[in-house]
Amino acid sequence: MTSPKKSPKNSRNLGIGDVISWSKKNNGIKGETTSARFELTVFEEHTIRVQISQSDSFYPNPYSTIITPKNISTNIEEKAEKQVWIKTSKIHLCLNLSPFFLTFQTPNGEIINQDDPAFAVSWLGTEVTNYKKVQKNERFIGLGEKTGNLDRAGRAYTNWNTDYFAYGTGDDPLYMSIPFYIGIHDQLAYGIFFDNTHKSVFNFGASNNRFIYFSGDDGDMDYYFFHDDSVPKIISAYSNLTGKMEMPPLWSLGFQQCRYSYYPDSEVTTLAQTFRDKDMPADVIYLDIHHMEKYKVFTFDGQKFPDPKSMIQALKAKGFKVVVIMDPGIKTDKGYLPYDEGKKKDLFVKYPDGQIYEGQVWPGWCAFPDFTKPETRQWWAEKMAFYNEAGVDGYWTDMNEPASWGQFTPNLIDFSYEGELVSHRKARNIYGFQMARSAMEGSLLQRPDERPFVLTRSGFSGIQRYAAAWTGDNVATEEHMMAGIRLVNSLGISGVAFAGYDVGGFAGEATKSLYARWMSIAVFSPLFRAHSMINSSDAEPWAFGEEVEEISRNYMKLRYRLLPTIYSSFYLSTISGLPLAKSLAVDYPHDKKIYLTGFQNQYIFCDKLLIAPVESTVEITKAYLPDGDWYYMYDSQLHQGNQVIYQDCPLNYLPVYVKAGSILALQSDISHTGESNDGILYMHIYQGREKTVHVHYEDDGISNDYKKGGFYKREIEWDSSEGRLIFNKPHGNFVSKFKKIKLYLHGDIKVDSAKIGELALESQYENVSFLGKLTEFDPLPEHDHPYYEIKGTVSFTFKHSIEEFSIDFH
Repeated sequence: MTSPKKSPKNSRNLGIGDVISWSKKNNGIKGETTSARFELTVFEEHTIRVQISQSDSFYPNPYSTIITPKNISTNIEEKAEKQVWIKTSKIHLCLNLSPFFLTFQTPNGEIINQDDPAFAVSWLGTEVTNYKKVQKNERFIGLGEKTGNLDRAGRAYTNWNTDYFAYGTGDDPLYMSIPFYIGIHDQLAYGIFFDNTHKSVFNFGASNNRFIYFSGDDGDMDYYFFHDDSVPKIISAYSNLTGKMEMPPLWSLGFQQCRYSYYPDSEVTTLAQTFRDKDMPADVIYLDIHHMEKYKVFTFDGQKFPDPKSMIQALKAKGFKVVVIMDPGIKTDKGYLPYDEGKKKDLFVKYPDGQIYEGQVWPGWCAFPDFTKPETRQWWAEKMAFYNEAGVDGYWTDMNEPASWGQFTPNLIDFSYEGELVSHRKARNIYGFQMARSAMEGSLLQRPDERPFVLTRSGFSGIQRYAAAWTGDNVATEEHMMAGIRLVNSLGISGVAFAGYDVGGFAGEATKSLYARWMSIAVFSPLFRAHSMINSSDAEPWAFGEEVEEISRNYMKLRYRLLPTIYSSFYLSTISGLPLAKSLAVDYPHDKKIYLTGFQNQYIFCDKLLIAPVESTVEITKAYLPDGDWYYMYDSQLHQGNQVIYQDCPLNYLPVYVKAGSILALQSDISHTGESNDGILYMHIYQGREKTVHVHYEDDGISNDYKKGGFYKREIEWDSSEGRLIFNKPHGNFVSKFKKIKLYLHGDIKVDSAKIGELALESQYENVSFLGKLTEFDPLPEHDHPYYEIKGTVSFTFKHSIEEFSIDFH
């Protein structure tokens, strides 16, 4: 009998082994095991970095993180030559020496997260994996643009940026990779960001009941561990590490209309005029690939758009901004200036033998700029002068996974990667990230006094610093509408606060009811953009008949009235890194009901509004109201939290609830963000049980002056129990656009009078509606639409003073 053959060394699991030496270093320790070298570094009290490699050096990702370790108090202790402890005020990390494995604990000794002691960190060839024990009833959320349920438990996901047309609602991977998730168990929460740009896998218990794991095809085991006393603090810690978005231009928060494609120029100008004629507020029109000559970037088609500058000027006169698509593929035509320049300056991705790599995309065979090279990013930024001179306002970076026909880019091609020179395996996931960076830097180069707007399809952790994101080529179905909500909410958990989906669905054709419902939901999305595909029916808000047109108009107008609240929330997100569209798992992570499939799509918008999305085919739905009190937005009916309620949801009323104690700030109707309002800030005050603080923020909406004090920021405190509203003194040197304030009081607020100091305010009573009444096109009574008004709402109007003052209600 012959003995079995031994497998090659790299075909079986190689564990990290025992620690053979270790020593202290700044903010942590470093050492060696029988298989690898490691470093454990405290970045902040709530953040510890773990680096493990079989190489002599670490090869970190140069793109995602923006901070270095802080000099904080850290205790390092060795216990009985078996363990080394690193202790901060938030995390106690135990390194077991034989064998190597890590346990993260609270200062009270509760286990937050722990390696599987047998496997911990291991290698299969170049693949590196960290195996983690699963805690009892542990849930997992986040991971960016991933389909499936809110709770990721039981599934595995791949991070490999992929052009996926008409993806299914459970398909993976998609366009963007964000290897950051949050684990939740036993009233605890933690986050892990795996900072490795190779293809990676996160397995949250699929096909095994022993462990979860995350792995990279190659490179270092390099991850950041976060722990704090709440999920929002963990998201903020991750955002501190990878960066936060800056204030976007105000116009980018308005309605954006896109199609593949609008042409010729007469169709574009007709589109703009139709929005104005139909009194449907909008700010942005996109030019897709048909604006280009033979799909070549940095060109206009001379027949379809003979005078783009004049066309764009005409659009601006109507209050519209123009966003153009930019694909990375550069057609390999001699005489085409971008190709000739890129080749001469050695700016394209190449094979190892020096030949330029070519792939087929819209223009035909194309070369691809190496955006991991600083010289390429600078060149691209300079080329954007072509669009700036035409008057273009924003940039849409598409096909930047990078996409090519065949969907199988050779892995051997080389990328600069800031001088490291790496293969496609390491560079693919950050290619779109760096293209978006180039677009943002180009926008700033061309218009240094204006804020950039860049929308990207592809990205990696940190993309929020450069661009907003949308969820790619979705489909016009009820299931996709609901899946898009979860995608945006998951992106928000993962640091990307400015995100949205193609309203109405890109592929396929929406029914009338589906489009109406999608429009109503998208009003409460950070990015509000409609998009549809070539060779499909018209899909503008007026293209689905009179009823849908009126419903769309109502919700579009509501979006614009809500802009003072939305804009202030964007400002707060630039400070905290927290999402604007916030899954209930952020504020209520230990509430089991929020993970049920019937309620997992619900979310909080701008910290004040509970959105309960529902399919357009449903006329009555269940909504789960979490802890607290909630007012049905349209009639101010009060509901207690911690209960499931039945809610009518006719097509013209999306279930929305206002959190008790909230202050909603609205403005008058406007047709675009460049139009002046009536100068009155309409503030809806909701009775609650606790003191709350509303932050009202303004600036000019376009320049970077806000970074130099050109803003108006005011905290407004509402004490429901005392019936007192305090307007603290504003900060900043920007003059508010609102000269008066009109308060509306909702809930059981007993008011006979109100005073500012000794000045008595005159009360008024009026009927308030957030949505307009629909025209009854069909005379049959069974087709009547419901209409909600909050009758007899008490209101007070007064001058908007810059001094601190308070209002007492009696």
